[in-house]
Amino acid sequence: MSSAYPLPNHFYDAYIFDLDGTVYLGDALLPAAGETITYLRALGKRTVFLSNNPTHTRQAYAGRLTALGLPTPPEDVVNSSLVMADFLARRMPRARLFVVGEESLRRELAAAGFRLADDARADAVIASFDRTFDYRKLQIAFDAIRAGARFFATNADRFCPTPDGGQPDAAAMIAAIEAATSTPVEAVVGKPSRYMAEAILSRLGLPPERCLMTGDRLETDVLLGLNAGMAGALALTGATDEAMLAASDIRPTYVVRNLGELIPRLET
Repeated sequence: MSSAYPLPNHFYDAYIFDLDGTVYLGDALLPAAGETITYLRALGKRTVFLSNNPTHTRQAYAGRLTALGLPTPPEDVVNSSLVMADFLARRMPRARLFVVGEESLRRELAAAGFRLADDARADAVIASFDRTFDYRKLQIAFDAIRAGARFFATNADRFCPTPDGGQPDAAAMIAAIEAATSTPVEAVVGKPSRYMAEAILSRLGLPPERCLMTGDRLETDVLLGLNAGMAGALALTGATDEAMLAASDIRPTYVVRNLGELIPRLET
């Protein structure tokens, strides 16, 4: 690993972790993830989790972490569905939405008071990671946007890591809608946006310099941390390898081979 990147030499008050490709992959914790998070909690450090993936609720993510041996309340998880609901509530309360997304996102937006459309009579189109995406959804999004609907997205990840490689993520849905309508997405609320950074920092109640954001993607996880004034650690456990790091203009504060390297060496 490049010597240009030191390892942490002190503790932070709060540790923010991406999930897929950082804490776990599929149904298994990644090496040293469980031990590291358990140790940080024993020291009284805050540990919270941040995901761009809206195909599961915060309750489901908390349940998965708990089942993997890391008891976690839903309040310690922030995902792009929650941030989207808050974003829209501030700008378009009770709007009628056409959601290019899966049932989990639809349920969360409906629970937040939004009306869900099944046709082009919508105030906004919401694009997201959607494994049920088809031509019908593209046609409705096309018709709605051409009729004046606004266009937002939960996240812009190109793929979601899985044990066998990955799945095309929300970037594919956004690109299809943009290509058809010649309308760029107005805002993406997931990582690395300021909307998601504000959501997590408001829950922590800490200044950003006392927080460390760790994830396996430079353009989402690390960039969110750096843009918000946090330290940003790249974990080489998922989507990014050393060659990709070397070719990137994004310079993380730390680079770790596994989460165990987040613990200062004097403590190991």
